[in-house]
Amino acid sequence: MRTAAILIARLIFAGAFAMAAAFKFAGMPDTAGYIAAAGFPFPLLLAWLAAIFEVALVLAFLTGAFFSEAALLAGIYVIFLAFSFHGPSHWEGNQAEFGFFVDHFTFLAGLLYAAVHGPGSVLAVRKGLIWREEVAA
Repeated sequence: MRTAAILIARLIFAGAFAMAAAFKFAGMPDTAGYIAAAGFPFPLLLAWLAAIFEVALVLAFLTGAFFSEAALLAGIYVIFLAFSFHGPSHWEGNQAEFGFFVDHFTFLAGLLYAAVHGPGSVLAVRKGLIWREEVAA
C-alpha cells in the first residue's frame, strides 16, 4: 500500500506541473501577459523559463532522479507563485484569491514531505545530491 501511495503521489505532482507547463506552452503570450501584469520584467523570457522548469520537475517526479532536490525547488517555486500572483495585494474584493493563496501552502506541505521521504524504492532512479537510501525498519 505504501508503494502505491508513493507512486500515486509522484504522478499527482508530475501531473500538476505537466498541466501547468502545457497551459504555458499552449498560451505563451497569455502567460507572459499574466507575468507582466504582476510587474515582472522580461515576461516572455520568464514564461519560457517557468515552462521549462516545470517540465524538468515533471521528469524528476516521474523518474525519481533528483527527486528531493526537485521537491524542494518546487516548494520554493510554489510559494513564490503564491505571493506573486495570489498574495495579500490580490485579496481585497476577491476572497477566492485568498483561497488560491492558501492552497499553495497545502501543496508546499506535500512537497516538503516528499522531499524528506524521497521517491520510494520502486520505479525510482537513485540519483541526487541529497538522496539517502531508505533503511528498512
